[in-house]
Amino acid sequence: MIHLLPLMIERVGILLIIAFVLSRMKSFRQIVHHEHGLTEKWMLIVVFGAFGVISNYTGVQIHDSSIYSQAWHTDVDTGSAIANTRIMGVVIGGLLGGPLVGTGVGLIAGVHRLSLGGYTAVACGISTIMAGIVTGIIGKRFRAQGKQAAWLTAGIGILMECAQMGIILLVAEPWADAWGLVKIIGVPMVVVNGFGTLLFMLIIQSIFQEEERSRALQTHKALYIADHTLPFFRQGLNAHSCREAAQIILKETNADAISITNQHQILAHVGTGADHHIALQSISTRLTKKVLEEGIVHKASSREEIQCYNLDCPLQAALVLPLKVHDSTIGTLKLYFRRATRLDQVERELAEGLSKLFSTQLELAEAELQSRLLKDAEIKALQAQVHPHFLFNAFNTISVLCRTDPEQARKLLQQLSVYFRSNLQGARKMLIPLHKELEHVEAYLSLEQARFPGKFTIEAHIDASLNDVLVPPFTLQPLVENAIRHAFSKGFTEPIGRVTISATAEGESMILVTKDNGKGISADIVGALGKQTVQSAEGTGTALYNIKTRIEELYGNQASFRIASETAQGTTVRITLPVHFVERGDNLVEGIYRGG
Repeated sequence: MIHLLPLMIERVGILLIIAFVLSRMKSFRQIVHHEHGLTEKWMLIVVFGAFGVISNYTGVQIHDSSIYSQAWHTDVDTGSAIANTRIMGVVIGGLLGGPLVGTGVGLIAGVHRLSLGGYTAVACGISTIMAGIVTGIIGKRFRAQGKQAAWLTAGIGILMECAQMGIILLVAEPWADAWGLVKIIGVPMVVVNGFGTLLFMLIIQSIFQEEERSRALQTHKALYIADHTLPFFRQGLNAHSCREAAQIILKETNADAISITNQHQILAHVGTGADHHIALQSISTRLTKKVLEEGIVHKASSREEIQCYNLDCPLQAALVLPLKVHDSTIGTLKLYFRRATRLDQVERELAEGLSKLFSTQLELAEAELQSRLLKDAEIKALQAQVHPHFLFNAFNTISVLCRTDPEQARKLLQQLSVYFRSNLQGARKMLIPLHKELEHVEAYLSLEQARFPGKFTIEAHIDASLNDVLVPPFTLQPLVENAIRHAFSKGFTEPIGRVTISATAEGESMILVTKDNGKGISADIVGALGKQTVQSAEGTGTALYNIKTRIEELYGNQASFRIASETAQGTTVRITLPVHFVERGDNLVEGIYRGG
């Protein structure tokens, strides 16, 4: 018995080496991962049936209590038996594949053992088939990825080997020889097969663990790419955003080129083939058009399948994935490869994950855009409203001047025209040049100064280089109107009101400030202004709330809106906006608008 143990370990070592080599093979790993399919089950039957056959051929022959070690057994003498590791492959196959695989492997290994002969052939054949059926039934509930799966497998292997010893004692004849055989091979076969089954299952588990680690890494990579491309896909599908996103994807994947399209043209192509896959040109491959039409993933493994019009195109394989918004394909993400071998399952799964993430990002971008447009429409609707009292007062002022000063009346009509035109322009556009906003302010002031000559003065300090900077419409005019209507109303004690408007550059920002010397705002109200509408004797603060909300919607945290005020000390509103303009000089233009 002691002499048999190292020989049995040697046989187990052969099978474990084969198992390890198989575990490194991509095809075997795929079979293990997809064992529920009928094709994969038949493959498992073939693989583990082969393990049983090899175990039979490499067994250790026992004759008259003597041990004979030879490399290969093609038959067994009538008075002899063999000690082998056949049960190991049957147990693993049954547990992994379930009843069909277990029964199939048991039949292959059992029938083959029966064909070799020997007085234990029938007993070993029966026990092997039974082991396959039993482990197959257990395999229906067995999970190889479980923490205790390897030890459970070893225990099942030991039980199956013990059952085989019992069947040998019951079936094999003469009984005395069977008993003598079990005393020699029983402990070594139980120990070695149990140990071998444990190691075999650990190898199988390593396949699952590596797959889980690979999936975790792929998930991490996909989320990393999605996180870095989010700012660009939030802008929607356009040439700039797609080019930046494509460069990130190219850097983080094994692809040789990345291309992103909308439904009609290539928006970006980075990497190999950029000489003829040119951005903003029409889609150049039939494969892309097919994905746009069908809305499903298509894989190309040759230049002919890609169907690029350029015969010298170096790209040999491609994976084209649809980008969808609300189940409608609005574009494609394409991963190109120089060699088809580089387009493996890992790359495909990563690309499909990215396609889904990008589609979600695009849906969120559209939802965000719709929300922004809705809010913008609401704000514009409020901004476009003309205060009826202002309109009536303007008409009354002009009608009086028509008799006393027709020329002044004509100028005021022109300013009223500018005022209304500015209102309409602001209701249609999201951003306008600063000088247009100042025209709106000037038109408003001309009409108010005609009504209240000598009541207030306006000073403007505008950096000329900022005139073309884009600003939200109705940014300055409502602030000036607030000062005139509220700051200089009842309770104002100064002889004349003063409003100062300034626009200065500060790094990458523009600072807009309106300041008045009016009666100020009480501390219990100023904190809420801009954040919400308020109820007070002076007004609701709707204009300030609209301006602040508009700025936040357009610029996010790149802009700021602050109000500072003290009773009897006046009010200052400071707006910081990002600057996107070409510097035109450093001249400071100062203008003074005086009542009367």
